Amino acid sequence: MQHPLLQIKNLSVEFHSENGAVAAVNDISFTVNKGEILALVGESGSGKSVTALSILQLLPIPPAKISSGSLLFTAPGGHQIDLVQLDARSMQNLRGNAISMIFQEPMTSLNPVMTCGKQVAEVLIRHKGLTPSAAKTIVLQWFEKVQLPNPQQLYNRYPHALSGGQKQRVMIAMAMCCEPSLLICDEPTTALDVTVQQRILQLIRSLQQERGMGVLFITHDLGVVSQIADRVVIMYKGAIMEEGSVRSIFSEARHPYTKALIACRPALHPKGVRLPVVADFMQPGKPPHPPAVPLAQESCSDVLVTIKNLSVQFPTRRNWLGSVTANTTAVDRVNLELFKGETLGLVGESGCGKTTLGRTLLRLIEPTSGQIIYNDKDITALSKTELKELRKNVQLVFQDPYSSLNPRLTIGAAIAEPMQAGGIAHDKKAQKAKVSELLERVNLPASAANRYPHQFSGGQRQRIVIARALSLNPTLLVCDESVSALDVSVQAQVLNLLNELKRDMNLTMLFISHDLSVVRYMSHRIAVMQQGKIVEIGDAETIYLRPSSPYTAQLLAAIPSVHR
Repeated sequence: MQHPLLQIKNLSVEFHSENGAVAAVNDISFTVNKGEILALVGESGSGKSVTALSILQLLPIPPAKISSGSLLFTAPGGHQIDLVQLDARSMQNLRGNAISMIFQEPMTSLNPVMTCGKQVAEVLIRHKGLTPSAAKTIVLQWFEKVQLPNPQQLYNRYPHALSGGQKQRVMIAMAMCCEPSLLICDEPTTALDVTVQQRILQLIRSLQQERGMGVLFITHDLGVVSQIADRVVIMYKGAIMEEGSVRSIFSEARHPYTKALIACRPALHPKGVRLPVVADFMQPGKPPHPPAVPLAQESCSDVLVTIKNLSVQFPTRRNWLGSVTANTTAVDRVNLELFKGETLGLVGESGCGKTTLGRTLLRLIEPTSGQIIYNDKDITALSKTELKELRKNVQLVFQDPYSSLNPRLTIGAAIAEPMQAGGIAHDKKAQKAKVSELLERVNLPASAANRYPHQFSGGQRQRIVIARALSLNPTLLVCDESVSALDVSVQAQVLNLLNELKRDMNLTMLFISHDLSVVRYMSHRIAVMQQGKIVEIGDAETIYLRPSSPYTAQLLAAIPSVHR
C-alpha cells in the first residue's frame, strides 16, 4: 500500500507562558499526497504557520511544545519517518533537501550580507556535497527556471537590490534546487501585487507538475486557492473546520467560517454595502448578510488638490565630486485632481510610483518639478512653518503599521504625540480624553492606551495607526497599501472602518493599492499608474468593467477569483 507523502495525525501544539498553556493547534489530522497541492486556509492566528513550522521542527521550544500527535513523512526510499521523533542531525539532513519551505517574507528570510547566488549555492554544497563552481552552475540554471532576469548579474547581487517578486523567486530557487519531495509555501504571495502574484503562482504550479512534488500551500486568500490548489483544508482557532476539493469548497461550502472567508472579499460587494466579517457568521443570531448602509458619501465638484506636471527623480549615480550624473524617474509629469469628499483610488504594480506620489503630497519626498495645489496654495513653495500647518490637514496611513509605530511608546503616547507636535489638546487630561475617544472610534477599548504595539494583532495595529492619523482632524487621508498584508476578514473590518470615518468626519482620501477589487469597492474614481505615468483615470465602475488601457486590463485579469 502506498503511503501519503505527509500524514498529520492528531497533532496538538501549545505555547507555555506565565499565564499557562495556550493551544495553538488542537488535534488536527490531514494528508498531503505526492503530486498534489493542498491549500491550508484560515485567518492570522488560526494555526496554519504553526502547523508548517512543526513539520520542519522550526518552532521555538520552549515556549512551544508538540503535546501530542505524529507527523509521518514518506522519505524518498519509501519508508515512513515520524518527524516529531527525529533527532536534530537527521532533521537537518531532511530540511531544505527532501522537505523545503518558502517563507512569507523573503527580505527577512534572506541573509542581507550574502549575495543571492551564494545563499542558494550554500544549500547545494551542504546537501549535495557539490563544489562551489558546480553549485554555481546549478544555481544559474535555477535562476533561469524561475524566470529571473540576468541570472549572472543577480547571482552577485544582495537581497536589498532586488524587487519583492525577484526576492521571492530567489527563495523558490533555494527551496527547489535540491528537488524536494514536499514543498511548504507559507503565504508566499501575500504582499505582492496581483501581476507578480499571478506569475509566482504559475511558476510554483509548473515546477510542481514538472517534479511531481507534494505542496502544502498556506494562505488566507481563497482567490489564490482557486488558482493553484487541488484540495483545501479550512482552519479556525487551531482546529479543522472543513476539508474537500476546491470545487466542492467553493460551490457547496458547509461550515459558516468557510462561507465567511468567501463573503469577506470586497469584489463580491457593491460600493456602500458594509463588508461582512467572520464575527457576522460565527456568532449565533447575527445576520450573515451585511446591511446595505450607504457608507461612502458622494464627492462634490470642489477641487481639494490639483497636481500639475509633477515629477520626482532619484539620483542613481554620482561622480567623485558628489554631483549627480544619472537619475531614475519615479513620478513622470503627473496631472491629477482630487475632489472634496471623494476617495480616489491609485493603483499599479510595485515600483510604478504610487507611494512616491502619495508621500510627495505631504512633502515627505521633495518634488523635482511641478506643482501641488492644496486649497488654492502651492505646497511645493511652503516654508517649514507653513508645512507643519499643512500636515495637520494631510495625514498618511502607512503600509506596515508595526514598523511605523515606536515599539518603546505605548499606543496612547503614540496617538498623543502628533497632538503635542501640532499644538492640539495641550494639557494631559484633554490629551487622554482625546486618545480614548479616538481608540473607541476605531473600535478599540480606551484601556488599550497603556499597552505596547507588540501586544496587538496586525489588524489592531492598523486601527491604531488610523487613530493616530485622525488625531489632528485632517481633511485629507493618504492610505498607502493600508490593507495589503491583512487577511480577508481583518481587511474587511479596516475597510468598513475607513468608510465609516470618511462619512462621519467628511474626509477626502487618496487610497493607494495594487488590488483593483479593493480599490473598486472603496473609490469613486480610479487612477491607474504605470512606470510613473497615469495611463488611465475615470469612474471606478467604468475602469473596472470597461478598461481602455491594456495595462489596466492586465491588472484586472490577474485578480484571483473564487470562481473556477
